[in-house]
Amino acid sequence: MEKYEEFMLRRWLVADPDCRWCPAQDCGMAHEQSVLVSSNATFVRPSYFYINGFENIPHIKYYYVFLSLVYAVTVLANSFIMAVIYLARNLHTAKYVVVFNLAVTDLCGSTALIPKLIETFLFEKQYISYEACLSSMFFVYVFMTMQSLSLLTLAYDRFVAIVFPLRYHVIVTRTAMAVILVVLWLFTLALISFTVSLITRLSFCGSLAIKSFFCDHGPTYALSCNNNSLNNIMAWVCFLVVLCIPIILIVLTYICIAIALIRIATGEERVKAMRTCTSHLILVAIFYLPMVGNNIAAVVSYIHPNARIINNSLTQTLPSMLNPIIYSLRTEEVLDSVRKLYNIYSLRTEEVLDSVRKLYKRNKGN
Repeated sequence: MEKYEEFMLRRWLVADPDCRWCPAQDCGMAHEQSVLVSSNATFVRPSYFYINGFENIPHIKYYYVFLSLVYAVTVLANSFIMAVIYLARNLHTAKYVVVFNLAVTDLCGSTALIPKLIETFLFEKQYISYEACLSSMFFVYVFMTMQSLSLLTLAYDRFVAIVFPLRYHVIVTRTAMAVILVVLWLFTLALISFTVSLITRLSFCGSLAIKSFFCDHGPTYALSCNNNSLNNIMAWVCFLVVLCIPIILIVLTYICIAIALIRIATGEERVKAMRTCTSHLILVAIFYLPMVGNNIAAVVSYIHPNARIINNSLTQTLPSMLNPIIYSLRTEEVLDSVRKLYNIYSLRTEEVLDSVRKLYKRNKGN
């Protein structure tokens, strides 16, 4: 069935006059053919890709329904934490500027990935246009990178708070955090834009089936038939930026925090200081450990494509759902703010209801 679909796609692409598709086995020959057709056609680009997804798994639609529930909880949980931070004045601090940014990236990252994934496989729309594929790749990687860098920024916040407690409010201000986040966003946009734009320099002469659950960068450029060494270099650069460098810096940060805690006189003060880091440590473990595990497993042994897709899809969706839940349940400041907001709005609701009752009785008496 898969070969038949690929054959029909090739046949359609060859017949499409607007598509610079290469039907030949030899990519160099195809490249010459495209230049003969149009002097401006430098690269051979298909109109569509085919997202391969899972292979021969029965009842796989239940997994996509599960991801739909994950997305619903992600939207509600992140919207809730953003609303709490916005409404509670005591959370208008530098730390919660970063937490708010993390919630935004979690929400947007899931929105860039899960709805398209559900549309692709649950409704069997596995063909995606060339432009839409690159757009999806761009947004998924932008928000994934910002999730990682936001966790690194929170580690910096905890580092200054524990190692330099007396200078914390001087060093870590809302303005300073806003500047850091703006710089990180600009850096991320530039890095991912350049990485994705390099795909447009590639020619695709063979299979168009992307062996992943979305337009993943590696499986996409691996389909090309011309030199993709620069794409491979940028893939490693992104791997270092998104995974390796943040992990190393976070580990160094907590080594410094541990040294600072050892110097604290009493055990009670150590526990109190460490509690401020527990939420962040849980978020770091949830985000990075599955990624590290997947990459180590891919290097040391063979992973079945279906297992790799399940691992990667859960790695990229579950942290976005769990992050706001963990911050809501594990952080006393957030819990106190939720209680205060609940009391305030309950009181206001009661006052409004009393006013309505009085107005009703007055009108009834008249």
